[in-house]
Amino acid sequence: MSAGGEPYSEALSVAAARAREWLESLPDRRVGPLKNAHDLAADFGGPLPGQGMPASAVVEYLADKAGPGLMAMPAGRFFGWVIGGTLPAALAADWLVSAWDQNSGLRYATPAIAAIEDGAASWLLDLLGLPAESDVGFTTGATMANFTGLAAARWRLLTDAGWDLDRDGLAGAPRIRCLVGQERHDTIDLGLRYLGLGRPAPVPADTQGRLLPAELDRMLSASSGPALVCLQAGNLHSGAFDPFEDAIRIARRHGAWVHVDGAFGLWAAAVPEFAHLTQGMELADSWGTDAHKTLNVPYDCGIAVVKDSNALRSAMGVHTSYLIQDPEGPGDPHEKVPELSRRGRGVPVWAALRSLGREGVAAQVRALTDAAARIGKRLAEVDGIEVLNDVDYTQVSLAFADDAITRAVTARVIADGKVWMSGSHWQGRDVLRVSVSNWSTDADDVDTAVEAVSSALSAVKSAGS
Repeated sequence: MSAGGEPYSEALSVAAARAREWLESLPDRRVGPLKNAHDLAADFGGPLPGQGMPASAVVEYLADKAGPGLMAMPAGRFFGWVIGGTLPAALAADWLVSAWDQNSGLRYATPAIAAIEDGAASWLLDLLGLPAESDVGFTTGATMANFTGLAAARWRLLTDAGWDLDRDGLAGAPRIRCLVGQERHDTIDLGLRYLGLGRPAPVPADTQGRLLPAELDRMLSASSGPALVCLQAGNLHSGAFDPFEDAIRIARRHGAWVHVDGAFGLWAAAVPEFAHLTQGMELADSWGTDAHKTLNVPYDCGIAVVKDSNALRSAMGVHTSYLIQDPEGPGDPHEKVPELSRRGRGVPVWAALRSLGREGVAAQVRALTDAAARIGKRLAEVDGIEVLNDVDYTQVSLAFADDAITRAVTARVIADGKVWMSGSHWQGRDVLRVSVSNWSTDADDVDTAVEAVSSALSAVKSAGS
């Protein structure tokens, strides 16, 4: 007998009520958690009870006990790492994805999810100005999106070099030279490590972290053989974009595959006035981004885009007799991502894009950059605060008189709880990073952020005097 809706109704009603309660608390709640994982261990660990608990009671228990350990990441006052919030349409669509419970790897088995994701993919390519013939896969995040693009690169480069990777593996294969910007994100190195390609060669960068094309040319000219160049759209600390047009022209001359890590910066391509940042980016071979950053869909969702469909599907796909293919389809979703089984991650992406439209996406990205610019400008006017980067996108890196003061200010900001900003180390200095990534960040949140940092600095100065 089918389960029907009745066994779910009470638990779902409780979940909906507690979810609304959580969302409604965000404007006023402390951003940081009140308890750490150790504090919460007794609530969620220990021996597994012999007797079960009603589903609705389980949900109530989760909401009650987890509350003190939750970070208010969806709040407009959360500026840590590069973590976005969730748009209403995307959140509601994600609830539907869970209720539909579709294993979305096969087009034949889940045609609705396949059609929705096809639509989202087509919109994304058009919105970001990427080649229309590209394949799009929905991964867990930018780490796996980058991994997917790099896997396609490995397959194509070795195939063109006459090596059968599928048959012979990597042992004895021609070495692929991997060149990356000196300030690439470490997940690029991680993806290369997963693929057995080893440690990449860092190309010197300028003071904002942008790769220097002349240095790329020099390094590519120093040796021969298959080459893979990784560029960046959105530096973690400065928000800077590599000079795509010049770098890709050089890479092409040396026969290199070019991959772009655009975890949060790829979305700048949706804003006409940011064309100078992304010019030439569409000339690359593959791109990786997060939808749960700048676009603001729920975790988890990354997007892998590869122009060479055959390389992507050869690198990632699998074919067996029990996986029924749709004879009218262009191939299966599982051929474009690392997972065979997965939820319909592209559905919230479709919902976000449909709710915003082309102009809405541009306005959302523009609002994030405007908020970052206002925070940077106002804090630069505070005595004792230095803005280290050109605030051209969504990131602001702050430094104070010395590293000790910077660390102390960071700790004060976190302890105060009005906002959340994360510490880091950049250009030889400790920094306080402000990442504006949430669609709901407004003028009041900007005021709160400026006041929180200014007050923390004053408190540190007073404590040291």
